[in-house]
Amino acid sequence: MAELESRIAQGRGDLPADLVLRGGRVFDLVTGALLDGDVAICADTIVGIGDEYQSKSVIDVTGLILVPGFIDTHLHIESSLVTPFEFDRCVTPRGVTTAICDPHEIANVIGPEGIRYFQKASESTVMDIRVQLSSCVPSTDMETSGARISAEDLKPLMDHPSGIGLAEFMNYPGVFHRDPEAMAKLSLFEGRHVDGHCPQLTGRDLNAYIAAGIRTEHEATTEEEAREKLQKGMRVLIREGSVSKDLHALQPLLTERASPYMCLCTDDRNPLDIAEHGHLDYMIRTLIALGSSPLAVYRAASLSAAEAFGLKDRGQIAPGQRADIVAVRSLDACDAKLVLCAGQVVDDRAFQARRSVAPVGRGSVSAPKITARDFRNTGNHETTDVIGIIEGKIITEHLHENIVIEDGDKRPDPARDLARITVIERHGRNGNISTGFVRGFGLQSGAIASTVCHDHHNIACVGIDYDDMVLAANRLSEIEGGFVVANGGQVLAELALPVAGLMSLEPFEFVRDRLVELRDAARGLGVTLEEPFLQLAFLALPVIPALKITDRGLVDVEKFEIIP
Repeated sequence: MAELESRIAQGRGDLPADLVLRGGRVFDLVTGALLDGDVAICADTIVGIGDEYQSKSVIDVTGLILVPGFIDTHLHIESSLVTPFEFDRCVTPRGVTTAICDPHEIANVIGPEGIRYFQKASESTVMDIRVQLSSCVPSTDMETSGARISAEDLKPLMDHPSGIGLAEFMNYPGVFHRDPEAMAKLSLFEGRHVDGHCPQLTGRDLNAYIAAGIRTEHEATTEEEAREKLQKGMRVLIREGSVSKDLHALQPLLTERASPYMCLCTDDRNPLDIAEHGHLDYMIRTLIALGSSPLAVYRAASLSAAEAFGLKDRGQIAPGQRADIVAVRSLDACDAKLVLCAGQVVDDRAFQARRSVAPVGRGSVSAPKITARDFRNTGNHETTDVIGIIEGKIITEHLHENIVIEDGDKRPDPARDLARITVIERHGRNGNISTGFVRGFGLQSGAIASTVCHDHHNIACVGIDYDDMVLAANRLSEIEGGFVVANGGQVLAELALPVAGLMSLEPFEFVRDRLVELRDAARGLGVTLEEPFLQLAFLALPVIPALKITDRGLVDVEKFEIIP
């Protein structure tokens, strides 16, 4: 009652406000107007705009434009390669005040314990981390993960304050074919938010998928695909990650008419990309530069996102709303000069005041000892399935090449850009090893290996030389997971990710610097991809067309089956 009365009294001016922002203009995301006047804040809530307010604490924002804090509507914080606390410190100063995350990367390694880790972290971070409950662990039965999560496993996790609903439902065939496990999870969350994942789904199958109550979707890669999903009632999340880059393709749809039903997300973006380009701030700048109006873009970044996910307390600078505010010099530049999160100034003091949470998932890499023989690719036919990388996309081509069999082995051929790709089960379940070919890395020598391997997070290794592949893969077991680049019998660069083989315990600046070294080392091997490590990770995700590889073999995703 006292808090309620304080908000009313401060909003009316009967009491001084706890904090006043003075001299700026508020960008109203409903009318598009720029509003003069103070912004009055009581504790964590905006209580007044468009008037003069008194306070002992006044921040001068003269010459700045005030916009609502940005909401990343879908991401996996683990893919930033740092803990939730370092992710918070990395992107909150850029204006991201809410992150709607799906911790299914760590859940695939250590199960519900990983989800609980994120829930506990969300209680202490400066930004508001909303933890969706992972729907597909594992993503399919065509891979070996470290854990399996059923509907019964999700029940005890449902009522944490950070929760919104069920995270991206990747098993889209399981939805329209009414798989019992899929039905159990959808039934459990009926009436709550269910996030979607249905790349290239169309027609009646899309109708059926949406009829299950799935309302948001981030996998649209073309304007045509996104338009159909919008017309059928889905909120489309424009994605621009380190690998999945759909912003340019979908930008023409982001008009003031469609913007209430479109949002922004990063899905997977690492600290090097954030340092060199930005996060949601980069998306905002780029969309405006491409021709979308600032009103449409800032709506998608905040108000539309809040509405899409039922967060009625944010997304607008208005009385009664959470005081998530970003002060920018210009709308086009989206250059945050001041950020408030729940009324708290985002600065070093705010980050230092957080409570820590002990890391989980240590010692999670239990891979077999690898030898050069494990990388051989045997077969009776020269006609060979090849994964074709499309840079900037996580979808791939299903190619076919004739590869000569020599001494019972189809060997890598750098002259044709045909590298060996191998997935090694690392959870200690069965020791599976599968091999195939990939085109698109440009590798001329050496090897790259990683335990960031969506979504099962086994070891993925791509290379030309088997001995270097042995060195890189075995080194991952020694450092508890991470990234390794090897060539000529030497490790050229590495980054240890000891938290479930996914996250570093170091500051994000350390991770950023190691990624620079890894990128340079990979380029020295001939790699032409801008982000080879996360690109490698997505080659093992069997829910994204067209051809992928897991520890159980090559997967024809369009047929949703392992190739014999």
